[in-house]
Amino acid sequence: MVVLVTGAGGQLGQALRFISGNYPVIDFIFCSSSELDITDSVNCDLVFEKYQPKFCINTAAYTAVDKAESEPEKAHLINVVGARNIAEACKKNNTTLLHISTDFVFDGEITTPYLESDIPNPTSVYGQTKLDGEKVIQAVWEKHFIIRTSWLYSQFGNNFMKTMLRLASDRDMLSIVDDQIGTPTNAVDLAEALVGMITFCDAEPVGGVQCGIYNFSNEGQCSWFDFAKKIFEVNNIAIILNPISTSSYPTAAKRPKYSVLDKTKIKNTFGLNIKKWEEALHPFPSAE
Repeated sequence: MVVLVTGAGGQLGQALRFISGNYPVIDFIFCSSSELDITDSVNCDLVFEKYQPKFCINTAAYTAVDKAESEPEKAHLINVVGARNIAEACKKNNTTLLHISTDFVFDGEITTPYLESDIPNPTSVYGQTKLDGEKVIQAVWEKHFIIRTSWLYSQFGNNFMKTMLRLASDRDMLSIVDDQIGTPTNAVDLAEALVGMITFCDAEPVGGVQCGIYNFSNEGQCSWFDFAKKIFEVNNIAIILNPISTSSYPTAAKRPKYSVLDKTKIKNTFGLNIKKWEEALHPFPSAE
């Protein structure tokens, strides 16, 4: 079974490569942006024709949330046009698409976990382009799974955990936002969930599994302050943390105040067991 992974140089792409050796029955094809440029439809078609993947995991995305506010065209090119190109290539080759989306499609104005059926209302360019990417996939190719996730971190790529560990190496005090609530997601746990979905779908026809939107993150909820506190706790780092409000830390893009995702659908459909975020967080020796 051939599984094509786009954006192989990114955080989730690296996490998928990290676990790929545990699945010898799957022939993973990892394509970086230089090998597969999702904004180039001809390049997409050539790669898909070469490998004939049964599944494609599209992790390629423009994820610079604040920078997107000043680069909306670039964000649209990658997150919308790129998503369309991948969906069209999947359709031509009868490839089932797993596409990664985000909690940023929501405005964060509710206080209970978001369901897949809740109406999106993004408040940033990044969130809007990711939502628009979801819509073009839905319009182009029916055999798709859109997986919304949140607060992704790991020993790979750039993320909040690695930023905290880096800052702690030369500071003895940090101020962290405590009024944005969400759920950290270990990228390796997400990678395992994606492969679990593929394995499940391969065991029975995709027509027997409900395609569409699914939420995945680790379980539970916390603030960025809580997350930082736990990062330093598990890494045995002594540092003074000060909780601050979002208004005290202005950013170019507006963040959802609350973006916890309900995972009932993905757990019931695919039989996944999901770790609590505290359990998923552990020391990463190669974090730097």
